[in-house]
Amino acid sequence: MSERIDAHWFMTWERRRWLNSDMRLRGTPECRAYYFDLINIAFDHSPIGTLPTDTSILARLVMCEPSHFAALCQLEFGPLHNWMPYLCDNGEIRLGHRFVVATLTDAVSRREDNRARTEAANAAKRRQRLRETVAGLSMDASKNDAGIRWMDEWLVQQGCTYRSTGWVERALMAWSEHRLGLGLARQRSTG
Repeated sequence: MSERIDAHWFMTWERRRWLNSDMRLRGTPECRAYYFDLINIAFDHSPIGTLPTDTSILARLVMCEPSHFAALCQLEFGPLHNWMPYLCDNGEIRLGHRFVVATLTDAVSRREDNRARTEAANAAKRRQRLRETVAGLSMDASKNDAGIRWMDEWLVQQGCTYRSTGWVERALMAWSEHRLGLGLARQRSTG
């Protein structure tokens, strides 16, 4: 996963899944602690959700003596249980864990859903303010949903960040010219 989630300050943890996992039931307390630390550490690495393959670096990350950490990694339920080598987009081989990947995929999805909801709400408020301003200029035009949407898009394309009455008047004129152009095009096609 090449994306960073800097604002993602928490992680989803499937408590029941963990409580019933082979790692928790069969791993030593020390291995379980390092395993959990590595999952947390992976969230801050780049690419997000991955770890370096070098066990001496991993030992430093979990504050363990490198030879002891390497010995723990040889255990069936050691700190690197179910961590697998992944080829990253940048060509580097790093360790990844399917739980971490699934958690991050879910986090990115929720973030995108939230971003889309926020953008939709902002657009709806922006159009409502536009409708109110247009109503002061032309009550009929303010009732035309397609016209309001078109004017909003036109203002965005113009790079208008502050929608003064002058800008809204220009948008209303552009909408009128657009409608006139559509009407002429229809006449040409039928005539």
